[in-house]
Amino acid sequence: MTAAFRTATGGRIDREKPLHFDFDGERYEAHAGDTLASGLIANGVHLMGRSFKYHRPRGLLSTGSDEPNALVTVDCGPGRVTPNLRATQVELYDGLVARSQNAWPSLKYDALAINGLAAPLFPSGFYYKTFLGPRGAWEHIYEPVIRRAAGLGVAPRAADPDLYAFAYRHCEVAVIGAGPAGLAAALAAARTGVRVILFDEQPEFGGSLLSETAAIIDGGPAENWLKATLDELGAAANVTLLRRTQVFGYYLQNFLAASERLTDHAPGAHGVREKLWQVRAKRVILATGAHERPLVFPDNDRPGVMLADSARTLATRYGALPGQRVLVATAHDGAYRAALDLDAAGAEIALIVDSRPEADGPWPRAARKAGFRIETGAVIVGARGGSRVTHALVAKLWSDGHAGAPDVIPCDLVAMSGGFTPSLHLFSQSRGKLRFDEASRSFLPGEARQAQTSVGACKGEFSLQAAISEAWRAGGGLGEGPQVEGAPEMTGGALGLVADLPEAQLTKAFVDFQNDVTARDIKLATREGMRSIEHIKRYTTTGMATDQGKSSNMNALAIAAEALAKPISEVGLTTFRLPYTPVSFGLFGGPSRGRLFDPARRTPIHSWYEGQGAVFEEAGLWKRASRLPRGGESRDETITREIKTTRSSAGIMDASTLGKIEVVGPDAAEFLNRIYINSFAKLGIGRCRYGLMLNEQGFVYDDGVVMRLAAERFHITTTTSGAAHVWAVMEDYRQTEWPELKVHFTSISEQFATIAINGPLSREILAPLLQGIDLGSRDFPHMSMRTGKICGVPTRLARVSFTGEMGFEVNVPADYGLSIQEAIWTEAKKRGGCAYGLDSLLVMRAEKGFIVVGQETDGTVTADDLGMGKMVAMAKPDFIGKRSLSLPELKRPGRRQLVGLLADDPAFVIDEGAQVVDVAAPPPGTSALGHVTSSYMSPTLGRSFALGLVADGRARIGARLYATGMDGTRPVRVVDPVFYDREGARLDA
Repeated sequence: MTAAFRTATGGRIDREKPLHFDFDGERYEAHAGDTLASGLIANGVHLMGRSFKYHRPRGLLSTGSDEPNALVTVDCGPGRVTPNLRATQVELYDGLVARSQNAWPSLKYDALAINGLAAPLFPSGFYYKTFLGPRGAWEHIYEPVIRRAAGLGVAPRAADPDLYAFAYRHCEVAVIGAGPAGLAAALAAARTGVRVILFDEQPEFGGSLLSETAAIIDGGPAENWLKATLDELGAAANVTLLRRTQVFGYYLQNFLAASERLTDHAPGAHGVREKLWQVRAKRVILATGAHERPLVFPDNDRPGVMLADSARTLATRYGALPGQRVLVATAHDGAYRAALDLDAAGAEIALIVDSRPEADGPWPRAARKAGFRIETGAVIVGARGGSRVTHALVAKLWSDGHAGAPDVIPCDLVAMSGGFTPSLHLFSQSRGKLRFDEASRSFLPGEARQAQTSVGACKGEFSLQAAISEAWRAGGGLGEGPQVEGAPEMTGGALGLVADLPEAQLTKAFVDFQNDVTARDIKLATREGMRSIEHIKRYTTTGMATDQGKSSNMNALAIAAEALAKPISEVGLTTFRLPYTPVSFGLFGGPSRGRLFDPARRTPIHSWYEGQGAVFEEAGLWKRASRLPRGGESRDETITREIKTTRSSAGIMDASTLGKIEVVGPDAAEFLNRIYINSFAKLGIGRCRYGLMLNEQGFVYDDGVVMRLAAERFHITTTTSGAAHVWAVMEDYRQTEWPELKVHFTSISEQFATIAINGPLSREILAPLLQGIDLGSRDFPHMSMRTGKICGVPTRLARVSFTGEMGFEVNVPADYGLSIQEAIWTEAKKRGGCAYGLDSLLVMRAEKGFIVVGQETDGTVTADDLGMGKMVAMAKPDFIGKRSLSLPELKRPGRRQLVGLLADDPAFVIDEGAQVVDVAAPPPGTSALGHVTSSYMSPTLGRSFALGLVADGRARIGARLYATGMDGTRPVRVVDPVFYDREGARLDA
């Protein structure tokens, strides 16, 4: 089909590049530069969707991101079916395939349009009173039916094949919005030499200038100034221009989140489809413009009823004529300008209806000079038609607010304007305070909470000259900035209903077009007791659709205020929640999908353990060897062999997964003093100390070994799964609680491979490989560390152990991890050593009474509960959790304490997690004394053993208790939690 409603000339489309697209199975012609919406309008198609609740026919309301009606599904092939896109933002390309939504069997003949006939029976909130019984009916009858009927587009079922990426930037100035104000601010800031990022959601920069026909800037057409400005910004090395990029979230400390669409307009292109920009700006300039307000009157949702400035944009920017005979209904000067441009594009202006008693601005005077028929003090009170408006009802407005008898005005387009509402979404997200301006009947930015400035229409400044001048100053520009002629200021505006109409007519006077909320619904909510605008919003669902109430919130607020007999400023405003426009799930996921959704981290030595036939398990994100079976060994046989070999000879283990953080700075020791419960201020250089961390509630959340490399440098280890959290907590406290401390941290978990060697022969294995390190006990005692070389490679060698045997941890640069592992293994084999895994380590550490955070702790355990109360340096001025340790709850008798448990039957392994009780057959409802945290069969002890947390556990040592299990309770004896080498002779060696 050939476009039949094209203007003869004009617009920014490329008339030399025709293209074809499909909508609901029909083939249409358009041009490069069109959107799906403008392409359909150019082909005379106004019916583009059906409403959510009543399935009423809907066409375009606007031409931007505030469009509530024209939601479509775009099909780019398998896995590339995207529902709920605004036709106004879908850029046309040759071969695009789109279809309408929420209609069956077709858009024109929708069976569910019968819902509209029952509209009076289904006001807002009816489901709260209707779906009450009988018992169980909601779960089995109502909810399934409602869920099947709910929703608009259909979610795609195939996996998304596209790529998504993240980008991170810092800048001195971020400008959001590339209309005339945003461009002026960016140009001024760029000339000062600072880093500038300019964001705009549209494919072209320019905003309102893209449809400008009258303004003269710096002595020439606005289009010339726009081109010159973009050329200068594009050539500047300090400027980043991001078009098709919507800033959808404004967070604390000027942190911005934005989505950039990269390939949707060119589906054959390879590479990333969307990019999530995360930007930290020193200063933000908001130039986000304003949204035109619709008028609220009966049947204002008919296809062919749209915003006046959007109708003007279709004609001037896209060369698409939205109507042949136009009725303009307004309370704002801007609609007169729209009428002039539509007339110039070839439309007939049937009538301009202005609800104001007088209209005498420059644009109304120009409209009168053009010979347009104008009726002031009159309103539109209805629109008629099916899939396209055919005529409008116009009446005089009486002084008491009522409308007189209507006249019928034939027309195929109603261009309406209630004025403009500043776009405050991002300002509000930044925690800025709003103020109500009675003159413009809108909320405006008030006090900013961040380093941010609002300029232009989003600040309520609708004079082009004033907006550009203000933005120029905000960007740091010198002089007067660009000078504007031929664009006089526009005044006026209206909120709420155009007239005081009978309530029966309000059932079709729509306020929220996407959610089918009417003026009657708003008034009903106030009658039913809703007083807060937030309650009215939820009761009626006004502003809760994907358009976030951009076109509906202010009208809803005005109607509610009138019904409540309160000023709008007292009723307040609902919260502007992000995202500003819908964001795809793929964008948030970024590269985290498929194998990268939960990436497996492998140590530098992983391949060696694979070659040895190791069985791996998950440890946080890491793959960690759990055991290394030989031949046909069972799991238990493997663990027994590994433990016996380690305790009699030596065992080596890959400990690279331990979290490792380097803490550096003059105040490094003081910082660690405040992070850990024990003291580190006087820890000697070359010494190690076990450290325990508490949260602010006084409960254990991580542990590790701290090694002092130098006076101002420490190497600390954390649990494998807790490394990221510990680093985040440390950084949080440094920045927010103790910013005066001169200290910084670096995560070095991936920079070092760590190999643990344990057992009585561990010295003999390491000695031939070391240079510059004496392994003798006098020079290298337990809990100390040395630097030197192993096989010629720099190493940080710590004498620490988690097995209870003499042990060393070799830390070498990750690139050398595999070769050092092979060298150590060669020496270990000579002495009958073995490699062991995590399963064996857990048994050996439990035999020694060492805890595992997350196993012996559950978020409610203190250091004293674990028997480590003597480690707490209460004499220190402060450390995290110190205050909480003095609370009565954390010192009360009866707290669960770590103890050992031995079953009477040495062959019986108690279930981990088993409850510990004090009677063999506890009656139902009996409170447990505690639970088992770890339980193993020990080849060293020749029997089973367990650790557990038991109420007053240390006082119960020697007592008989019972552990529950699947087959009943078993008697256990409470013992000391250290089962092996209580004196530590094997550790000291």
